[in-house]
Order: sequence, then C-alpha cells, then structure tokens
Amino acid sequence: MAQKLLDTIQYPEDFRTFSRQQLEHLAQELRSFIIDIVATKEGHLGASLGVIELTIALHYVFNTPDDKLIWDVGHQAYGHKILTGRKDVFHTNRQLDGISGFPKITESPYDTFGTGHSSTSISAALGMALASQLDGKFNRHHIAVIGDASIASGMAFEGLNHAGVTDANLLVILNDNAIGIDPSVGALKQYLTNVKKGTARQENIFEALNFNYSGPIDGHNLGEVLHTLQKLKNTKGPKFLHVITTKGKGLALAEKHQVTYHAPGKFDAKTGALAAKKTISQPPKYQDVFGKTLVELARENKNIIGITPAMPTGSSLKYMMEAFPDRALDVGIAEQHAVTLAAGLATQGKVVYCTIYSTFLQRAYDQVIHDVALQNLPVIFCIDRAGLVGQDGATHHGAFDLSYLNCVPNLTICAPSNEIELRNILYTVQKDLKGPIAIRYPRGRGSLLDWQQPFKELPIGQGEQIALGVNIAVVCLGAIIENAKEAVLQISKEVSIYNMIFLKPLDTQLLDTIFSKYQTIITVEDGSKIGGLGSSVTDYAFAKAYKGNIITLGLDDEFFPHGTTEQLQEEAGISINSIKKILLESSK
Repeated sequence: MAQKLLDTIQYPEDFRTFSRQQLEHLAQELRSFIIDIVATKEGHLGASLGVIELTIALHYVFNTPDDKLIWDVGHQAYGHKILTGRKDVFHTNRQLDGISGFPKITESPYDTFGTGHSSTSISAALGMALASQLDGKFNRHHIAVIGDASIASGMAFEGLNHAGVTDANLLVILNDNAIGIDPSVGALKQYLTNVKKGTARQENIFEALNFNYSGPIDGHNLGEVLHTLQKLKNTKGPKFLHVITTKGKGLALAEKHQVTYHAPGKFDAKTGALAAKKTISQPPKYQDVFGKTLVELARENKNIIGITPAMPTGSSLKYMMEAFPDRALDVGIAEQHAVTLAAGLATQGKVVYCTIYSTFLQRAYDQVIHDVALQNLPVIFCIDRAGLVGQDGATHHGAFDLSYLNCVPNLTICAPSNEIELRNILYTVQKDLKGPIAIRYPRGRGSLLDWQQPFKELPIGQGEQIALGVNIAVVCLGAIIENAKEAVLQISKEVSIYNMIFLKPLDTQLLDTIFSKYQTIITVEDGSKIGGLGSSVTDYAFAKAYKGNIITLGLDDEFFPHGTTEQLQEEAGISINSIKKILLESSK
C-alpha cells in the first residue's frame, strides 16, 4: 500500500512543493483523518470539514507562520492544527492535558492569536498588520478567516471600518456557508445570499468600505482558491475574499444535518450515523428546562419575549421560536445588541428573558451596567453554561459571572440548585419584577424532573437549610450543591448544608443564624472565589465580627483548561472527593 501523503507531513513546508494533484489527494486524506478521529474522540466536526481546501491553500500560498493566519472562533481550525505539527497528538484534542479545541498562542507559533469567541479576527489581524508596518516588515501578510455568522457581529464591522482607511497588508476571507452553529440570520445574510445569486444591489458593501473585493469563489475548487490567493498575495492594501463553502463537506450526513454535526458526539466514521443513545430515562438538560418552561409561561403571559444572540439550539430558545415565532428573537452574534434590545423592550412593559451563555455575556458587560442596571429595568438574564463547562476549555468556562455581576447595583443574582428551583424562579420573575435579575445555571443534566409539579413562587433573597448537622456548615450556591450533598453522604457525618439560592441580595438573616451555630463554615461555588459567594460571606462575617473559621471552595485566580467537567472540578477543588477531604480534615 502506497504511503499516505499526510504521513509525510508535519508542517506546511512539507507540502509546498506538492503538485495540484497531490494537494487534491491531501485534501481527501485530511478530511478522512479528521472524520476518523472525531468519530471516536468527539469534537467540532462540520466547520473543519468545510474549509479543508482553503486551509491547504492558505498554508501553501503564504509563508506561515511568518505570515499571520487567524481563524475566527476556531471551530474550523482542526485541519490547520493537523498540518502545523500536531497531527500525532490530534487524538488528544479537547482532553485534559491534550491540545486545545481552539487556536492557542502557547500551543504553536502557527496559532498567531487565541480564539474561541467570534468576530475578533479582523481586529487582531489588523493590529498585527499595523505592527508589521511600524517594524518595516511590509511584505508580511495577515489573514483573517471569518464566517458569515461572525462577520455580522458589531466588532467585525468595527475592524472592517478601521481597516478600510489604512493601507495595511490585510486579507479578510469570508467563509460563507450560511450557518454558524445555527443558521445565520439577519439582513447581511440576505445580502450575501443575493451576492451568491448575482442579484445584489449595484454597490458592494465591502468595496464601499475600501476593500479590494474578490469573489464569490467555490471554496472546494482547490485550483480556483490557489489561483485567487496567489493573485491577492501580490495585491497591496486591505483585501476581501468571499469564499463559498459547505459545512460538513465530505460526509453526507454532516452536509445534510449541519446543526447536528457541528459537534455531533461519537458517530460512525464510514456512514456518519450517530452513536446510539442510551434508552434509559435521563434527566432533562438545564437549557431544555429553561426552554420548555418559557413556553409554558408564555402561553399564560402574552408579554413574555425571548431573546438569544445566535444560540437558539444551544440555549433551547428554539422551543419558544417554534411555539411563538413572533415573540422569540435570534439576533445573531450580537450580544451587546441583544442586551440593549431587551432593555428597550422592557421599557415598554414586555417581560424579556435574554438567554445567553455566561462566557458570551462578558461581551455585553457595559450594556448590562449602563443600559439595564443603571436604569433598573426588569430584564431577566438567563445565563446558561455557568461554571466549568468541560472540553471547550478556558474560552468557554462560565467562571466569572458571579464575580462580574456581584458588583453591579440594582441586579439580583440567583443560582438555582436544581431544575425545580430553575422552573420556580423563571415563574416567579415574570409576575411583577421591579429590576433586573440574573439566573445562572450549568451545562448538562441534573436530576429527574416532574413536569406536572405546580409552580411555586421563590422568595427573592432567601436561602434554606437542607441538611441538619453539628459543628460544620456547608454553604452552597447553585447546582454544585449536589457535590456537597454526596460528599456529606459518603463520610456519614452530621453536617449542615445550606442552599443560598441567591448571591444578591445575600440572605444575611440566614447567615446570622449560621454564624451563631457553627465554628466552621465551608462555602462552595463553581465560580471565581474573588467576588463570589465565599468572598461575600467572608466580608459579612468580618462585619459581624464572626470568630469562627471560614473555608472558601471555588475557582482560584487562574484560567482553567479543557477536560471533562469532573476532571476540572477535581483540579479546582470542588469535586465530591475534594469536598469530602475538606470535611474530614475540618471534623478532626
């Protein structure tokens, strides 16, 4: 059997002498390699399959890593990683101590900028291009590859707007496949569709921003891509290349079901068929509890509106979109707009549930403060993927929401410990909310849920005792309480457990009771210890001159890597075993 071309390659320089025919074979082998690994190890699939020819062509034409290549978000960078020295370790992708699922500066000189959130590539590439000019490196190229969903974000247009008045050696490549994680939305999507069909209005939006525009071209025609990139390599100033690709290219089911095969889990590498799901009854995912509960509430309350920035499937707002399409809005990758849009709706008496991942709400922090909290508008932030989220790693962990929201005046912060509490707080806040509230919940599943259980109003700012013991009190916030309960169960000791439910307002009356009864208090949270539950309890204890011992468990002042949630909780010291160890030491 002839040796595979991919086996002869470690870095781009190894295939820059290949013939066109060899490059075509390399594209086939690279697709198969990604499919075979992701089928068993899991990860993001469709995006990388869609840019195989583009990836090979970029590294063939440009002198990477001296020429700077940035992949926006980075879901599509698997082929890039394999061709830049990481083929032999690609099987460790997204695993603890393995390579990252996203480009990462510390991992390779070919990863020129760390990505994970959308729409940052143009600004970063422009910064590099301007630096190259200042350093006299006028022949260095700077390439940003950005998707049609990401380019609709405000930050991308800020970068385009600036780049258009420079003479920077910048190439922006629009990877247009009409989908992000979910299908792209908005007027720009329609414009790009018209460009592809030749029915766009006379003026080209990118030429109007002073870019030298090329395209659209077929991103799977390697010859056309190579020819166009070579031409643009010799063109000065800011350039824009519109490339049409198919997400999931090369795997029929991935092409047909692009949302499912964005990150499909395990599947059959030959057929693409998804691995069979377990038939045993499983608890619902927290996001599904949110989505289905919102539909229940919206049937009774006509003022309820749901908003998501490009995550209708991930956040489960899709249920609301199906039931009440005129009252559920996907605004695209536009977190700032989503928050201020919610604020505007709230001024008109609408009950707005803005569902957004914790890590993405960071992108709209000013809007939370300036447009919502400052005006005390009753926007309901439903913060999904709070805490450690697993293999997506540092860019996606919801580690900071408790801390960065805790300092904002007027804002209530709730962290339900289970799905029942989540349903009840969603029900409570739509009745007569006076100001903004953030409700944060984790990724994944909790416990089995009785959907027929009637709603119950939760008193705002009140926690509860859920286990009675002596000497030690474990004070918890959010779903991480399950680890504490299991730890107490395993050591068979009488330990009191308190479910705070709210970080703000802090239940000081309950804390006064705890201070009066226990000499050792252990706080547990799945967020940063700086500014979170432990910090708030400690501050209040100091103010009340509490003489006992307070141990705070949470995330240390560092970025946590990728790995399973259980592995990361162990590293963070908030796993069942970690809590059990602290309890045993404290009870001696």
